[in-house]
Amino acid sequence: MQTRKLGSQGLEVSALGLGCMGMSEFYSGRDEAEAVATIHRALDLGVTFLDTADMYGPFTNEVLIGKAIADRRDKVVLATKFGNVRGKNGEFLGIRGDAEYVRQACDASLKRLGVDHIDLYYQHRVDPNTPIEETVGAMAELVKAGKVRYLGLSEAAPETIRRAHAVHPITALQTEYSLWSREPEDEILPTVRELGIGYVPYSPLGRGFLTGQIRRIEDLAEDDYRRSSPRFQGENFQKNLDLVQEIEAMAQEKGCMPSQLALAWLLAQGEDIVPIPGTKKRSRLEENVGALDLRITAEDLARIDSILPSGAAAGARYAAPQMQALNR
Repeated sequence: MQTRKLGSQGLEVSALGLGCMGMSEFYSGRDEAEAVATIHRALDLGVTFLDTADMYGPFTNEVLIGKAIADRRDKVVLATKFGNVRGKNGEFLGIRGDAEYVRQACDASLKRLGVDHIDLYYQHRVDPNTPIEETVGAMAELVKAGKVRYLGLSEAAPETIRRAHAVHPITALQTEYSLWSREPEDEILPTVRELGIGYVPYSPLGRGFLTGQIRRIEDLAEDDYRRSSPRFQGENFQKNLDLVQEIEAMAQEKGCMPSQLALAWLLAQGEDIVPIPGTKKRSRLEENVGALDLRITAEDLARIDSILPSGAAAGARYAAPQMQALNR
């Protein structure tokens, strides 16, 4: 398995990670046995960078990951996140980044995961009511205590990233980045590269759109959260489907899956980029790993740029309330 370095502090991870959120929430068709088998298959293939968060489930995704890696912790680079506060019944209770909450959240995650340290600990969303210096200062204390090895941020604005990095080195920034969400190219990527921070794109397959598996809105189960996503609604859905069909045609010419082409494009954007495609199934995992063997030329990149330039996707990334929590 190819590896890549995240940040300047020595963290090395598999060139592709595994996003585990959908194993516990937001997507339909969940199967815990298959989820555990998928994690084990990932580790066997050398995909050792696992991504979770306390809010997924809520809380149950960390328990699932902990169960899956209990007898192979030394093979895993384990990333989790805090900041999105949820109640026991799944209700969203806001965002917290105060020092007391950071300490509580970390201890709770360690317990659920059944581990003595977290390799990469992200602030999931920035708390607008707490200075980032307080949040990262508390996270830095966790590093000193040996509970956390490296620090990350998610969906933070460039100025926030700079302020955070001045308190303690930030190893990775995680935001959405894919062929149909290219906004990070404007300010985020230049900022993290200037500071020597690694970049971890989530939803690198456009929440499944870039797999070519979604043809009609009816292909999504009734409880699938994507049904309320602007890019999957009304006219946006058809416009985005048309774009994906052009990527599909190109993938067919290259003898690969559209998902592999989308991941290969992302990997080609820089050695500091480590995508974390999420899946619940071994078959999809193996398909994603195949992207690492796909040769992508300068001509391919130019053609993809012409099909899906920045801003081509129709609709916002999230519904309006969720959009307000981004880029703070």
